[in-house]
Amino acid sequence: SPLTARSLSRSLAEPPGAWPRGGLGPCPAAAPHRPQVRGVRSACGAPRAVLPPRSHRIPWTRPLSLSAAAAAVLGLGHCGGDGRKQLSLRDVAELMRSRECERVVVMAGAGISTPSGIPDFRSPGSGLYSNLQQYNIPYPEAIFELAYFFINPKPFFTLAKELYPGNYRPNYTHYFLRLLHDKGLLLRLYTQNIDGLERAAGIPPDKLVEAHGTFATASCTVCRRNFPGEDFRGDVMEDRVPRCPICTGLIKPDIVFFGEELPQRFLLHVVDFPMADLLFVIGTSLEVEPFASLAGAVRGSVPRVLINRDLVGPFAWQQRHKDVAQLGDVVQGVQALVELLGWSRELQELIHKEKAKLDARFK
Repeated sequence: SPLTARSLSRSLAEPPGAWPRGGLGPCPAAAPHRPQVRGVRSACGAPRAVLPPRSHRIPWTRPLSLSAAAAAVLGLGHCGGDGRKQLSLRDVAELMRSRECERVVVMAGAGISTPSGIPDFRSPGSGLYSNLQQYNIPYPEAIFELAYFFINPKPFFTLAKELYPGNYRPNYTHYFLRLLHDKGLLLRLYTQNIDGLERAAGIPPDKLVEAHGTFATASCTVCRRNFPGEDFRGDVMEDRVPRCPICTGLIKPDIVFFGEELPQRFLLHVVDFPMADLLFVIGTSLEVEPFASLAGAVRGSVPRVLINRDLVGPFAWQQRHKDVAQLGDVVQGVQALVELLGWSRELQELIHKEKAKLDARFK
């Protein structure tokens, strides 16, 4: 079955208008998937998690990524509990400095973009949410439903105007990820964010997997022709609904809406995660599937580093002996790692240079 945003988002029913709190980074087309746990005990008496009966599951859902499932089958998904030394952030920095870890995969969520000022539109009362009320949308999710988009695209393009490249700037964390690439350490960056700040920081598109889509490209909903997103910037900024120059059909940025398949590039995880020798998970709640299950797709011997406000996902319920959790403010956590790596001056120089480029481009 096709892997669609609707199948990911509606695995857990929520009443209309009940949006999860958080930043704008992850596409709202996906919502948490939490299989219920029933009180079954194993032979030794320990509680055992059991998925709901098939009849209770939403059709066409795929709760695990392929690479995570492979790791489980091959016995690569669990490690620890045998008294082996727990890694520290300093240990991870030393592994990177010595190039013992040089195929780094990063999973990023909304938490890396909120320091750039990206508004939290999913919580009622925020500025952007309030701006959308003038369009009398039936419920917030309608902005990302194709049926509603074809009837009334104006609310979506109000959101697009807020998010279009150039309105917000990358922050310290984005440039840290860029420096990983510059040093030849970044295998791939998987992001839930639709704000394009990874691209704005200078990370090449071939190093990115934008799991929930991007404003960098757009497509005609009628003739299916593809266009650079910048071609329609003028229309969006002047509150005009963009139309195809060939057939006059409605243009839609390549953001994943309900019912649409995830980008084909997402399947790169089948290759990337088994190859990775270090995983960073930064600024995400690890609740949206199948993105969340990727955290369990690296080999059991691979260090996993969580830089996040809270302990989430397998870092909370299936820890490995090589897991490291740097909790608290995301930017401060990244700064602590950068200092241990000895990259502080180099990163500041990169930030200064790249900000000057963006200022010249969007002045």
